Amino acid sequence: MEVRINVSRQQVEKVFGLEEYWCQCVAWSSSGTTKSQKAYIRIAYLRKNFEQEPLAKEVSLEQGIVLPCRPPEGIPPAEVEWLRNEDLVDPSLDPNVYITREHSLVVRQARLADTANYTCVAKNIVARRRSASAAVIVYVNGGWSTWTEWSVCSASCGRGWQKRSRSCTNPAPLNGGAFCEGQNVQKTACATLCPVDGSWSPWSKWSACGLDCTHWRSRECSDPAPRNGGEECQGTDLDTRNCTSDLCVHTASGPEDVALYVGLIAVAVCLVLLLLVLILVYCRKKEGLDSDVADSSILTSGFQPVSIKPSKADNPHLLTIQPDLSTTTTTYQGSLCPRQDGPSPKFQLTNGHLLSPLGGGRHTLHHSSPTSEAEEFVSRLSTQNYFRSLPRGTSNMTYGTFNFLGGRLMIPNTGISLLIPPDAIPRGKIYEIYLTLHKPEDVRLPLAGCQTLLSPIVSCGPPGVLLTRPVILAMDHCGEPSPDSWSLRLKKQSCEGSWEDVLHLGEEAPSHLYYCQLEASACYVFTEQLGRFALVGEALSVAAAKRLKLLLFAPVACTSLEYNIRVYCLHDTHDALKEVVQLEKQLGGQLIQEPRVLHFKDSYHNLRLSIHDVPSSLWKSKLLVSYQEIPFYHIWNGTQQYLHCTFTLERVSPSTSDLACKLWVWQVEGDGQSFSINFNITKDTRFAELLALESEGGVPALVGPSAFKIPFLIRQKIISSLDPPCSRGADWRTLAQKLHLDSHLSFFASKPSPTAMILNLWEARHFPNGNLSQLAAAVAGLGQPDAGLFTVSEAEC
Repeated sequence: MEVRINVSRQQVEKVFGLEEYWCQCVAWSSSGTTKSQKAYIRIAYLRKNFEQEPLAKEVSLEQGIVLPCRPPEGIPPAEVEWLRNEDLVDPSLDPNVYITREHSLVVRQARLADTANYTCVAKNIVARRRSASAAVIVYVNGGWSTWTEWSVCSASCGRGWQKRSRSCTNPAPLNGGAFCEGQNVQKTACATLCPVDGSWSPWSKWSACGLDCTHWRSRECSDPAPRNGGEECQGTDLDTRNCTSDLCVHTASGPEDVALYVGLIAVAVCLVLLLLVLILVYCRKKEGLDSDVADSSILTSGFQPVSIKPSKADNPHLLTIQPDLSTTTTTYQGSLCPRQDGPSPKFQLTNGHLLSPLGGGRHTLHHSSPTSEAEEFVSRLSTQNYFRSLPRGTSNMTYGTFNFLGGRLMIPNTGISLLIPPDAIPRGKIYEIYLTLHKPEDVRLPLAGCQTLLSPIVSCGPPGVLLTRPVILAMDHCGEPSPDSWSLRLKKQSCEGSWEDVLHLGEEAPSHLYYCQLEASACYVFTEQLGRFALVGEALSVAAAKRLKLLLFAPVACTSLEYNIRVYCLHDTHDALKEVVQLEKQLGGQLIQEPRVLHFKDSYHNLRLSIHDVPSSLWKSKLLVSYQEIPFYHIWNGTQQYLHCTFTLERVSPSTSDLACKLWVWQVEGDGQSFSINFNITKDTRFAELLALESEGGVPALVGPSAFKIPFLIRQKIISSLDPPCSRGADWRTLAQKLHLDSHLSFFASKPSPTAMILNLWEARHFPNGNLSQLAAAVAGLGQPDAGLFTVSEAEC
């Protein structure tokens, strides 16, 4: 038997409303009653309005594009597809695009062909809805071609001019992209040397009459000599005449003349042989001399005055050398080595306006002795070729043993740390990881064109270890970040020693192995490969500037009439500050003014320093010029440490202790700072605590949960709650916006757990002084229905 029943929607709504309902068939007879299973029925629908529609965008070439789309609410849930100019977008045919689980369309690197109208389409069994079209325009900013060669000088003789040009075709601006900034033609003065024709000098006097009855006279083509392509002198340079009016009678030479000639020849031969013997003896003696012994005047001719003495009783090997920058230095091209049998490392003194004697060469300053454990670890690393250049002390190096729980490495007082998130190391693996700060002079970093070093050079390793999650390397930088002024690149050194660009900031691809969060004074590098890194900037305009920290130091105790004020010009980073503070502690110096920051621009102008208003009745300046100067390239390349100038003042009387003067530091046609010095040199220490370094007794390596501010269980609950997409927007995207990280959404979306990436970055930025309450408030403000997700019980702890 087959039974049918027709039920209208109006009948059902009167009884059940719009909720889900069910139908059931009942059959009965004299033998009893039986029921069928329940058939549940839901009313399918699809609302008209999208919860979020894609918006129009203008992006530059190769930049990532994210077009969000949240379909209308419906039963069953709507399926989403994307149209590009009414053509279906198929990620399987175009690897440059993909659709996220939240239905957002992501273009990894924008191409000119991606300029189109994009439409989000939602459909189910009820209806098909289209969002408003979003116009995406991919523009290309213009770029200059390379300069042509300089033209020939306009003047063939004397001063003229020459020019070169470039065009805005590399690439040409497209789709509203910006035109190239700057000039397309450059002119410069030139001078072509004028040719000078040669002219004869006056004739010499006639020679004595010879045996052949002739005498001669000569002249030279030297009044003036021909140069710059001028004509040679015309005529002969030797004039010969008969000196006896042709009455000369030639007579044969007698035996006496023959004997005289033979004797002269014999004497000449003996003299030549004697000279050869002397030269041979001299060369052999010179080979036996020690080539490593040099006259000390070579070393001291560029410094006035020079004192080589122990600065403290407990450190007899410390050399104190104070440079006088008003004196031109002398270059010694040989090598200086200590007297010993075996081979030893050598160093060269370089020439230039400013040397760096306080920290260069062989005089390495250690503020503490390395522990035996650290020395054993460093010696173990140094047996491998890649680690030959690791520092042999422990003040700028830390290491630890880590597993899947993660941890953190920090070099105290440098702003350098390495965050190893949980599960970054595969389970079952244990790695011994190190973190090292290098001195620029120890690592050869090639810089091209207008490039400059903006950060310390940092190594983390060992290279080649397997990581399943990115670690975060934090380090300071001294650049004034501006996309219009800088082109910033992250460089990494390969195991063969060559440096390569692994990341161009602002042009990161979401799936890239490296990513960087750049802030005002620090950068945070996401990397899945350990190695040696440095942040390098290339100035795009003269507005590009580096932050310099200006520090004034003077002796704590002055026992002579002379008093030296040292002005340091450093990168505005914690590691550079730490090196100078430790150096001045060794030298017995103290800070005498608050540090100032100076913005040093890429204008090719030097940095000048001068001292003024010195009371002549109490003090006398020994500076012989009006100002001292540090060359532009010494500062801009960023590889020279301890750049400073010394101002030497002389007291009129030993009882003079009050000093009042002004010291100016400025870049020619640029920024400047003025220091007003007014203190007592014998007892004034009010600025001594400004640069007090944090205690070195902290733990540089933290392993497991103690390395993180967020408790592990709360972290896991936040990740499991915010990773899945939420129709109300209470997911990881909203958390990124609250933490001002919404510019990195495409990078976070490319990772298996976007929330984990956000929390890792928060840990790297806010350890150890981060406010956990603010993070909790941001998470709680997302409107998650289960507030218990973000709390743990005492038993769970």
